[in-house]
Amino acid sequence: MMRESLAPLRLPAYRAWLAGRTVSALGNSIASIALAFAVLDLTGSARDLGLVVGSRMLVNVLFLLFGGALADRMSKNLLMVGSSVAAFASQAIVATLVLTGTATVPLLILLAAVNGMVGALAAPASAAILPQLVPPELRQQANAVGRLCYNGAQIIGAPVGGVVVAAVGSGWGLVADACTFLLAALCFLLIKLPPAPAVETPVQKKPGVLHDMRVGWTEFRSRTWLWAVVIGFCVVNASLVGGIMVLGPVIADATIGRQAWGFVLAAETVGMMLGALIAMRLRVRRLLLLGVVCTAFEALPLFVLGLRPQVFFLIGAFFVAGLMIEQFGIAWETTMQEHVPPDKLARVYSYDMVGSWLAIPAGQVAVGPIGEALGVEQTLIGLSVLVVLAVVGMLCSRDVRHLEHKLPEPRVEESLA
Repeated sequence: MMRESLAPLRLPAYRAWLAGRTVSALGNSIASIALAFAVLDLTGSARDLGLVVGSRMLVNVLFLLFGGALADRMSKNLLMVGSSVAAFASQAIVATLVLTGTATVPLLILLAAVNGMVGALAAPASAAILPQLVPPELRQQANAVGRLCYNGAQIIGAPVGGVVVAAVGSGWGLVADACTFLLAALCFLLIKLPPAPAVETPVQKKPGVLHDMRVGWTEFRSRTWLWAVVIGFCVVNASLVGGIMVLGPVIADATIGRQAWGFVLAAETVGMMLGALIAMRLRVRRLLLLGVVCTAFEALPLFVLGLRPQVFFLIGAFFVAGLMIEQFGIAWETTMQEHVPPDKLARVYSYDMVGSWLAIPAGQVAVGPIGEALGVEQTLIGLSVLVVLAVVGMLCSRDVRHLEHKLPEPRVEESLA
């Protein structure tokens, strides 16, 4: 069974994609902690932290549709290489500003926006390239292995980020993030895609990017299960990112400390790694339904942060949330790859990302003032309630409850065993 689960690793192109994603995740998990505490060291304001991280997400959302259309028009791996090099440059500048003491909030906002733009160009391509790298019968395992390595990198990165920030400051964590983007670009260069089949068509003017976006929108809105989940995750993601990435460091500074906060975040990724191991072995027909139900456990970290911010309880809550949300993540990626045509997948992924992330900048910017007005603890508990209500809303869709997963046919040797 384990050999079957790791079968995608026999494919060189998949290994190169996996290495690039994993090394980027390692740097980003360090950088998320380093940047948060760099802003807090600079001004001590949750409002300013929300503006910095919110600017990145806002620009990211604005450019995602263009990134999706671009990914369906050109070589996805080359697009990922170019975006990684640009991300390296932007993060290197941020690290330099922090290390030299010349960083200001407006400069950090500007550079975060640049980083968000280049990330938007790469994200749809990175998600949509996988069906070109592995055959259909291995996609669920490939998604699970990919997320397993991604989360493993975050397990290492989060506590390392906390230790680095506590020991030598935030700037060196940002240096590490910049270097990982450069390594990721080298990995993506090694991906060799199979040549597209030759199709004889009359010579005609190629449709423009706007036409491609409209086609992607048609594919997106024609699937009720797709837009119902995306609307739900618009609320879920805004609540989680605002609560954990903006208010979380504020709570950590006042209670458990910065180093312990890194270990709390690592506990979530430990749970996600175990969740990936479970998910790659699951054989259920209503895979999407299972994933959506598991999403309700994302309310737990917000609730505990607001009610009982102690290391033991936080580690337990984040671990359980990571274990359960991974069931959704793998179910979602597998469902998308099964039910959306490959030549339109990047565009549909871009609409998924835009819809799911649309409210995140507003949540990041607004959660600081709301926390100051109502109290941080009360705000976190309210966000946990919003997560549960969003899951209930997704489950109201019949298509979400009844969409069937295309189970792979058992191999001959397995059926005779």
